[in-house]
Amino acid sequence: MRLIHKTIISLFLLLTLLSVETYAQRNSVQNLPRKDYEKIHFGFVLGANQMFFSIKPISNFSQIFYDSTYLEDFPSDSLKLYRIENTPTNGFTVGIVTNLKLGKYFDLRFVPSLLFGERYLEYTILRYRDNEPSILEIKNNISSTFISLPFSIKYKSKRLNNLRGYVFSGVNFCIDLASNAKKKQNNAEIQIRLKKNDMMVEFGAGFDFYTPFFKFGTELKIAYGMNDILIRENNIYSVGIDRMNSKIFQISFTFE
Repeated sequence: MRLIHKTIISLFLLLTLLSVETYAQRNSVQNLPRKDYEKIHFGFVLGANQMFFSIKPISNFSQIFYDSTYLEDFPSDSLKLYRIENTPTNGFTVGIVTNLKLGKYFDLRFVPSLLFGERYLEYTILRYRDNEPSILEIKNNISSTFISLPFSIKYKSKRLNNLRGYVFSGVNFCIDLASNAKKKQNNAEIQIRLKKNDMMVEFGAGFDFYTPFFKFGTELKIAYGMNDILIRENNIYSVGIDRMNSKIFQISFTFE
């Protein structure tokens, strides 16, 4: 995961530095000189995301034995959970930008969005059957479709020709349309159930580029879930987890 993060951040920084250098070398008339005087304006956002879980296992989780009822898919005498990890995949984001000017350098932004993505939970389980140990490697796929309702305060730098840098921070109310929270526990297909609603804190940074026709922005954002979203049940997939939170990493392109 760290390698994925570093690769995306490096790519974002490289593209941004190249764009900044291009704009800095261009000694031209300011584009859209009245754009930042608008009290309110709108736009849209396209982005790529990666969804993660932040997992805190219970104390000594790898030393606890469970009986066969905790893993009904694989007949066994006893079980022990050795490892829990999560792996993200690439998803995408679409949304609408609403920007309210608060002052010369501050804006209030509301960017309702749809986020599509999925995460994998990977388990290593030691199974004993007829006094013979064996290792099970199990991967669970969890798909998510978030309605994201983020409110943030954006602080902008002074405009330099057709370029501005900015940072922002705020809160994000999320609804997971793909949540299986209401599905019955005895459904054999359900192994991990997540709560539908979450609140996240987010922060990020980016650059606005003023073209002759619109303002184009590139930004990098990280959002951390505040709530424990795991619904605990009597299976080995959830009993070893003390707390599980969402984390979303996103690179976005805005058109305003």
